[in-house]
Order: sequence, then structure tokens, then C-alpha cells
Amino acid sequence: MPWSVPGPRTGRDWVRAPAADTLRARWRLLLAAGEEAERAALFRPSRSRTLRTAVAQLPGRPSSTVRLAREQGPCPEPVPIRHGAFDRQWLLADHRLLDAARPELWRVADDAQLFAVVQEPPGPAVVFSAELPDGHRPRGRGAVHPLHRRPGGREANLAPGLTALLAARLGTAVAAEDMAAWIAAVACHPAPPHRPGPVAPPAVPLPADPALWRRGTALGRRVLWLSTFGARCADPATDRPAGRPRMPGGQRPFVRRPVPDTPGGFPEQLAYDAEERALLLGDGRIAPVAAGAWEYRVGGERVLEAWFAERAAAAAGAPPGSLEAVRPAGWPQAWTTELIDLATVLSLLAALHGDQAALVRDLAAAPRIGSAELRAAGVLPAPAWAVRPASVLNHREEGPDGQFALL
Repeated sequence: MPWSVPGPRTGRDWVRAPAADTLRARWRLLLAAGEEAERAALFRPSRSRTLRTAVAQLPGRPSSTVRLAREQGPCPEPVPIRHGAFDRQWLLADHRLLDAARPELWRVADDAQLFAVVQEPPGPAVVFSAELPDGHRPRGRGAVHPLHRRPGGREANLAPGLTALLAARLGTAVAAEDMAAWIAAVACHPAPPHRPGPVAPPAVPLPADPALWRRGTALGRRVLWLSTFGARCADPATDRPAGRPRMPGGQRPFVRRPVPDTPGGFPEQLAYDAEERALLLGDGRIAPVAAGAWEYRVGGERVLEAWFAERAAAAAGAPPGSLEAVRPAGWPQAWTTELIDLATVLSLLAALHGDQAALVRDLAAAPRIGSAELRAAGVLPAPAWAVRPASVLNHREEGPDGQFALL
């Protein structure tokens, strides 16, 4: 996947939140500031963005381009994003608010896209998402690798000639989604193949055995289906129904004791009762939850603990009156549902680790397509144009203050 882009950089934390209503409330507070100095104090200007910065719309996002100093319009519609490996949050997708929005990523973000982000060890080397990821990692930010270079799932972001070579060697058609599934099978688990550096992309071996390829891509499609919370690779015939993944009957987590829905009723911590197989959310209780979900780590961090910290402690240190301090008064019931969905996905992913480890072991002992063959076929190194974004001209993108570019 030669083309990659650094993850979007907001420059201010208040434009991202776990709840869309929180962002709308923050926008209302920003516009309620009568004086420009007061609005600027809330906005948090940077070298890249001030209240008077003139920028174009984000591709495909119908937001105002009026300078923020005189903006009085409605809130930009919050859009779902992936914060870190598995945390689905919301973002004000407005170019005026984001220091480095990466428009080239927004041009290709649609219902056909898959994004890969390389993670830090220990844990999975790569995590896929359907939402545009912000590249956040426990110890920094990572590059985002889209599967497709153009909207609508067109033009695979793969080294030119790779799929044709694989098709010839394996005797079967190979699409971009098949390649993503193979990567997911061998790299999206705690013991991926050799990684040349702490944050470098993993070396993903390619099989020369058609049976091994079929086995890996079938396994990888399930990994992709789970990693995208059912948004991609759905196939009811192979136990991947459209919609939210669910545990088998009798193993589905339920709310045994709800979190109090009262003002100030944020639970102090998220814990796990191994004996009862239960998540303890303050006074709330969710069970059964597999131990594999609780122990699932990315970059050395427990995914569930990181998810909880983003919600319970998001405004702990925010100054009173700041936009960051605007958050739900209590624990929303929707967050409990999101927690159950996340625990379900992590449980099902953890259940695949044995099959993935066996695949990697068998792959190490099987014939493979090596780098020498890829170079001889002209697949490697990827040409310079493949590492740059494609030209996408079918977006009507509004410029600053309502202007449009003439081509």
C-alpha cells in the first residue's frame, strides 16, 4: 500500500468528542461569544488556524467557508471518525477548525473505503477501519493507508502489478479487498510477522500456495468485518451478517446492573471481574464478557481501558468555561451500548488469534513469493506516482468565502 498520508491533526481537542451532541453544544457556545477576543479564547488559535483564516471546504463536506470571526450559521454536521485503533468518535468536519485536515484523505473517504494504520508493538501491527482514522497511537501518530486511491473503490492503493502477479501464481482472481483480507489475517493479531522497526510497516509474507491464500483471505475477511464493526465484508452466507457483530447465543453480554443515569453520575473506573466474567462500570455491571476482550491490547494499552478513559476523563482537567469542559452531564445510555459492541468485537477478534497464529506458522514453512520475484516482475520498487495521491476532480469543493476554483 505505497500511498500513505499522516493522520489528520486537529490542533484543538474540542472539535472531537465521543458524542455528536457534545460537539453541537460546543459550537453553540463558540458562536454565543459576542466579542471576537472572547470567541478567539474559546477557539484556541494556532499558527495554522485563527478566526480569520480563509480555507476551502473539506472535500465532500458541505460546511460554511465564511471566516469564523463572523460566522453565525448552524453547526457543521459531526461525522464519525476512528480515534486510535477501535474508538469510534465524532468530529466537526470543518476545514476552518482543523490545523491539518488532510483533504486528500477526505476525497477518498466513502462507503467503499478501508483504511489501515500501522500500530506500535506490542499488539497488532495493523488495524483497519471503515471510518477515517486520525492516526492516534499510544505514543504518537501514524500514517493512514487507504485501500483505494479514488472514490467508489476505484484504483487499488497497491504496488502496480501486484494483483496480476498473485493471480498468475495462485490461479485465481485477486482484488484489492483480497489483499486487505490477507494483510488482516497475518498482521492484525498480537504476534504478527517480522516487523523491521518499532513503528515501521510490517513485512507481510505472500504465499505461493493457493490453499493457504484461500484460507488466509477467508480468515482475513472476518477480521475486517469485525474491525469495521460490520460495516465492510458482510456476507450472511459465511456468518458475517450486515450490521453489528453479535456473540453466539448464551455468550452475549447484557447490562446486569445499569450505570445510574444521573447528573454527575460518571463511573470512576472500568474494571474486570475475571471470576464472574463481568465488566464493572462504576455501579454498573455488564456480563458475560470474555477475558480476551479485557486483555485485548494495541500498542501495549488495554483497548477497553483506553476507550473508557476517553469518556470519563475527557474534561477532567479542562478549565471551566472552555469548550473542552462541555460534555454530557451524566453517563449516556448510548455509551453503554457502544461498550457492549466494542467488547463483542474484541471478544470475537481474540477468538481468532489461534487461527491467525497457526496461519503464520504454516506460512513460514510453505513456499512464498519473495522480494526477488517481486522485483523481477517489476512490482517492486513501487513507482514514484504510486506514492502520491491520485487526481480527484469530481468533487465540487467550495473555496474560501463561498468562492469556487475555475479549472
